[in-house]
Amino acid sequence: MTSQPGAATTVVLVDDHPLYREGLAGLLGTTPDVTVVGQGGTGREAVDLVELLSPDVVVLDLTMPDLDGVGACREIIAAAPGTAVLMLTMYDDDDLVFRAMQAGARGYLVKTAEPASVITAIRTVAEGGAVLSPALATRLASWFATLQREHGPLAHLTARERDVLRLMVQGRDNAAIAAFLGVSPKTVRNVVSSIFAKLRVADRSAAVAKAREAGLT
Repeated sequence: MTSQPGAATTVVLVDDHPLYREGLAGLLGTTPDVTVVGQGGTGREAVDLVELLSPDVVVLDLTMPDLDGVGACREIIAAAPGTAVLMLTMYDDDDLVFRAMQAGARGYLVKTAEPASVITAIRTVAEGGAVLSPALATRLASWFATLQREHGPLAHLTARERDVLRLMVQGRDNAAIAAFLGVSPKTVRNVVSSIFAKLRVADRSAAVAKAREAGLT
């Protein structure tokens, strides 16, 4: 659900630490375009409150009684896909971040984030955007790059084939590659043929293009 122009963004806060939750509610209470419409302390209460109040955003802690934040997020997205989920937790573990995103969370911040960052995150996810703290965003980008290398078009190349392909990307011909690696030109030709077969390309330029697309330099 996205707030109408001029309308306040409605928010449900769910955290099993009352002092932190009340502090956050107090902060949001000073923000004219954000209205806290409900509070809870368990994952199950989060799901029930969202179904009852249909807020624009629900801010969830990760570790809570009855149902953890990831499980609550999954149920909320299934029951109220118009409600954006923002995880606000003490944990910045990569596995937890990925689980939360897979469950449908639009944002993930740690509780050490600046108050202004939390308010901006609520506004952003309410408008359909996604939010990660800078450190988490950097790690997520690195993870996806690693995943692409492991499962992308170059995944089935051997270490030698990757070395040869990298030298091809650098513009070296077979003779130069053979001299650089200390192998015979025939060995390089065989490796190049194997690269073509694995990448399903017909010539050198196509192999180089595919390698560059996969980030090999």
